[in-house]
Formats: sequence, C-alpha cells, structure tokens
Amino acid sequence: MLLHDYLDFDGEIKSYEEMREKFSIHIPENFNFAFDVVDKYAEQEPDRRALVWCDDASEQIINFATLAKETNKAANFLTSLDIKKGDFVMLILRRRYEFWFFLLALHKIGAVAVPATNMLLEKDLVYRNNAAGIKMIITLDDPHLQSESEKALLSSPSVKHLVTVGPDRAGWTKYKPACFSENFPRPSADVMAKNNDIMLLYFTSGTSGEPKMVLHNFTYPLGHIVTAKYWQNVRDNGLHLTVAETGWGKAMWGKIYGQWIAGSAVFVYDMLSFVPQKLLEKIWRYRITTFCAPPTVYRYLIKTNLKKYDLSSLTYCTTAGEALNPEVSDKFTEMTGLKIREGFGQTETTLIVGSFPWMELKPGSMGRPAPGYDVDVINAEGKSCACGELGEIVLRLDKGRPFGMFSGYYNDEALTRQAFSGNVYHTGDVASLDEDGYLWFSGRTDDMIKSSGFRISPFEVESVLQQHPAVLECAVTGVYDPQRGQVVKATIVVAPGYEPNPALGREMQDYVKRETALYKYPRVIEFVDELPKTISGKIRRSVIRAEEAAKNIGSKVMEMTKNIRPKTP
Repeated sequence: MLLHDYLDFDGEIKSYEEMREKFSIHIPENFNFAFDVVDKYAEQEPDRRALVWCDDASEQIINFATLAKETNKAANFLTSLDIKKGDFVMLILRRRYEFWFFLLALHKIGAVAVPATNMLLEKDLVYRNNAAGIKMIITLDDPHLQSESEKALLSSPSVKHLVTVGPDRAGWTKYKPACFSENFPRPSADVMAKNNDIMLLYFTSGTSGEPKMVLHNFTYPLGHIVTAKYWQNVRDNGLHLTVAETGWGKAMWGKIYGQWIAGSAVFVYDMLSFVPQKLLEKIWRYRITTFCAPPTVYRYLIKTNLKKYDLSSLTYCTTAGEALNPEVSDKFTEMTGLKIREGFGQTETTLIVGSFPWMELKPGSMGRPAPGYDVDVINAEGKSCACGELGEIVLRLDKGRPFGMFSGYYNDEALTRQAFSGNVYHTGDVASLDEDGYLWFSGRTDDMIKSSGFRISPFEVESVLQQHPAVLECAVTGVYDPQRGQVVKATIVVAPGYEPNPALGREMQDYVKRETALYKYPRVIEFVDELPKTISGKIRRSVIRAEEAAKNIGSKVMEMTKNIRPKTP
C-alpha cells in the first residue's frame, strides 16, 4: 500500500490521544491522485485489486493495471473533444464502473469533475449546468435521464457535448474506449494542475434551499486517509463497501481516495434500488471486510432475518449522513456481534468527528474530533458551550484550515464569507459535548423546535419513536401552534405488518410520554408511505415543514386577525 508515502509518522496508532498528537500528512508538490496513487499502483503492483464491481447480472474485477489503462483511454477521449484544464464536466453514471475511469481521467487533465445523481430532472440539470458552467455531460444509458438532459440543453448554453457510455443515441457522442490510446503522459510542471487548483465540485444535497456548490482542490483525497484508515478501519488487501451513489459526496468518502491509499479494494454494487436481502447476499458472496452505510440502511437491515446470511467476513461497520438512533445500533450489535461506529462530516469537509477504534463506544454519540480539526460547540453569543448545552458545531481556524476542507462555494463569495465568519467555519449543525469530549448530534440549526419556551431536538424524539416496533422511519418537525408557538409533529412510515390508524398514533404518543420528558411528545402524528429525502438519502425536514406551513397558513391568518375590531363609525 502507498499509505506511508503520505504520512509523516509510521502510521501505527495505539490510542485516540496518540492519533491526535502524532497524525500528520505529507503533501507533495502538485499532488495528483490519478498519477501519484493509481498509476503508481499500476507500476508497482499491477495485479492488486482496485475495484470489484457487480450489478444483478454481471461482475467486473478491475486491477490497477487495467484501471490505469482505462483511465488513460478516457482522458484521451475527453481531450479529443477539447476538454482541458479548468473545464467543468458533469458525471451522471450512478455506480457504473465508467465513473471511476472518467473521474480519474478528469484529474489527469486538470479538469473539474461534477458528480451528479441520475434522479435529476430538467429543471435540476438547467440549474446545475448554468450555475457551474458545465461544458460536457456524461451519462449512463438511462433513457429518462438522457431525455431530461436533452430538454435541459435548450437552456444550457455552456454545454457543448452530451456523452453516453451506453448504446448510440441521436445527438449524443458515444464513448468507444477501444478507439483511444492506453497511454496518457503526465503533463509538464508548468501545465500540471497545482495543489490549490479545483479538482471536484459537489452540489450539496439541499436539505434547505438551493444546493450549494462545494469546491475541493487536488489535496482533498489526502484528507480522507483519516476517514478510511482510522475511522472505517479498512484493511490492506481488504474489500470495503460504502453504500453511496456517486452523485453524493459520501462516495468520495468511501469509494475511492482513502481506501486505495490505505491499500483496500473498493466494492461497488450497482443496484437499481435498495433491497436489503440483495445487499446482504453481496456482502456474503464477495466477503466484504469493512462496511459503511447511512442509518437508513441499518434501520432496514435490522428488520431483516440476518441469520440467513454469513456475515463472518465483516470486521468493522461505520455510519454517517445522519445521527444513528441508539436502539438501531444496539439491535444490529445484538443480531451480528458487530458494533456500529458513527462519524460526522459534510460535503465541505472530510471526517470531522468519529468514533475511532481505540475509543469507548457510546451509542448515539458521533464520537470525538478527528485529527486536524479544532472542533467547538458555541452558543448564540459565539462562546463555547458548557457540557450538555446545545450549540452549533464550528471548526476553529486559528491554526489554519484542516486538510481536506473545501476551498469555498463556487461563484458565491458572500456565502463563503458567511460560512467562515469570525475565523471559524460554521457547520449549521447542532450538538452538545459531554464531559469526555464526545459530541451528541441534535439536528440542523433550522430543525430545532421551540415549544412553550422549551428547545426540543428532533433527533431526541426520533430516537424514542424508533424504539417502537411499529416505526420503520420517522421525521420530527415543529408545526405552528397559537398557544405554544410550535408543537412537535412526527411524520411516520410504519414497519411491515402494522396498519396506520388513530389508535396506533395514540399508542405512539403514550409511548413517547413514558420514555422521555412530557413536553417532547408529538402532539401531531401523520402516517405517510415514504419520507421526502435528498438524493443522498437524508430526510428533508424542510419539505415537511413547508407542506405543514402551507396547510396551516389559513389558521395563522385567522389567529392574527381574530382580535381586530372594526372602527366605530
């Protein structure tokens, strides 16, 4: 493995304190992941596994020699269409193996990769194309997606090429790798992309408002050494599975950079939809060693008969994306013997906080700060919170920016200044610190509920509701109430075998009353078939709030006007 090429110490860690003290990254001049990691593996260990890919009908096992050759073919194809350093290219390839070829090819050219999901519609594509100045869109053979891309083209003047990796399609350029050379030499130093040049642009998942454009430079992959080696605990010559579609920033956390630097191959299951049983079969068949998935996946897994599957190859499990309810973690451990270790970060960062191997596991806690990040929790006055006090998670920058942190928001200097105001980076996430330095997530700053003077964390209520056997998924929000300002509302997807009805709602309300403070119980319960989510699977509480606000606007107007009396004539 190449891990030791980029560490300023021997890489061996025996405690959390030692990791915080010793961890340091060596950043070479003009670092380029495609040349310096992929090509180096291809030269030194050509047969080492890089990518183990499958869908429901076929598989591809790709070593680094093959990966380097396919990357070079893709780079030569792109340059033949005038893609050059600094150009923005959108990749909408789901989990197709071509995603890795084109991503690495763009790195070699010095162009900017813009991964996106295949669920985008015309309006989404128009927004992204114009906001980022997209020059080329590369998609898989998804007729609906390609039709939406064609419609978006009419309002996207910057887009010069539509490229398909599938069958011929009128108006599209078909990628034919056999037509291009397997060689793509490293550019000279004066042409080569520099460390501070932009390598990657990700649109945030947009839980509130329009997605922001997050920029990462060419050193970003090195920041994920901590993510892979010391949090996901990947193994040299192991096989790591992160359940993420490539349109989501979490793919960069678990499907390429840190894993390959640390010597682990990456497993990719190109699933059309999430079916827990199929995922478990893949873990069993391919002998996955380390696994990372959002809490939603674990919630579905514990509803499955896990005893039917041989999961003995798994040594380590992690989760991120949203806070994990302790009862889900406890149930998974009970069923498998494996603990789930949480982590926290954003599209803008690498791993900020994690539950690392040497630490006592506190189910429900995100863990402690990762090396390189100076984490604090502050109140509205900007002062550090006391233990147990809720506040915003911020990153203090007095000693410089952490490795892997984003360069800023593209074409939005005002938003960038706001995010970094006061010489700290504002995450917009709310948590508390305990006496041992562990962070406990509560929600986004705009998710917090204020009812009758109480400040209520939606996550706390969700954690209680998740313990009820009839709850598969839930989202807790605040809704307008004329007496209390807001009351707690729970939007619930029931588990298989249960029927939504008023009696079940009352049962759930009583359950919460018994399990937590009375003021936190949901006075409003709504049963739904599914929860609104972002492309990355995060629950969009902002959508639930907006829908509720639209329903209640009439009652709010009546409340505001009921005491207005007509003037005496």
